[in-house]
This record gives sequence, structure tokens and C-alpha cells, in this order.
Amino acid sequence: MSGEREAQRRLVEGRVRAFPDFPCLGVLFRDITPLLKDPIAFRAAIDILEAHLKASYPQIDLIAGLDARGFLFGPVLAQRLGIGFVLIRKKGKLPGLTESVSYALEYGQAELEIQSDAVEPGQKVILIDDLLATGGTMCAACELMKKLKADVLECLVVLELKSLKGAEKLKPFPVYSLLQYD
Repeated sequence: MSGEREAQRRLVEGRVRAFPDFPCLGVLFRDITPLLKDPIAFRAAIDILEAHLKASYPQIDLIAGLDARGFLFGPVLAQRLGIGFVLIRKKGKLPGLTESVSYALEYGQAELEIQSDAVEPGQKVILIDDLLATGGTMCAACELMKKLKADVLECLVVLELKSLKGAEKLKPFPVYSLLQYD
């Protein structure tokens, strides 16, 4: 990473707050609210993600953002790249025909949906969310892309909790995280 990119990464990292024992005892919650509140740090995060994608992929057709914080980063990044953005939502939030995938959470089941016509077969898609923890939600998003016969180029996140091994669950899909925490 260049000196400028490293300075940007440090700026972004400095805008992530840690909250011990939230939402429950023993969990260290990483809060991106200060990052979103600081336009210079937010721009730095988008700059880094944009540079990574431009260097890694000669063609990207769409960015698909995961409900809900993927919606904060994805549209800005898509606009910068001159491509479209599509929504992957929690069940029951999208009109029209949808495809859905059910997946397990630590405390139950959840379901993600995408509109059936959101992605064409063969389109090259980047999936984006703010956080990769256990990988369940991102894995479900990859399954949705498979259903639509899209080509997932990469799973892109701002924060990755390495100790939870979410990236391993996503193989063979590559993962890029701007910041990693143990």
C-alpha cells in the first residue's frame, strides 16, 4: 500500500470506535458511526476501496449491497466506478418477483432477497457490506448471486473480524477487507 493509501487507512481506522460488552457481555462491537460522520475519513474509505477494485478487476458490472450498511458504501462506490448498484434486502422488503436464500444466525434463521431481474446471468458483481464476522450473511448473498447465475468477483467489506473466520466460510470467493481485527 502506498504512503498515501496507508495514511488514509490509518485515518479510517481512527474513526472506528470499540464498545466492550455490546450488544452482550464478552462482545467487542466495532462502531462505524464516527467514520460515517467524518466526510474526510468516509472519502478515504471509498478512495481505498475504489483503488483496490480498479487495480484488481478490469470489468465490474454491478455492486450489490447487503442490507443495511452495505447500502451506505455501495452506491457511492458504484457511482465512482460508473456502474449500477443493486439491493440485497431482508425478506419482505422488496417489491416484485424475488429470489431468496435462508441462512442460519447465531440465534435463529434469517432470509435475504434480491429482485429476480436485478442481475443478469454472467454479470460480474462485487458484494459489499460494512462487516464480515462469521460470514453467514455474505455467504447467503453469494448463494443469491449463484441463483441468478451472476459471477461474484469479490466480497468487499470495511471491517473484518478475523478470529470469527468468515472469509474461510466464503471460499472460493475472494474477500477484501479494508481493516482487520482479531
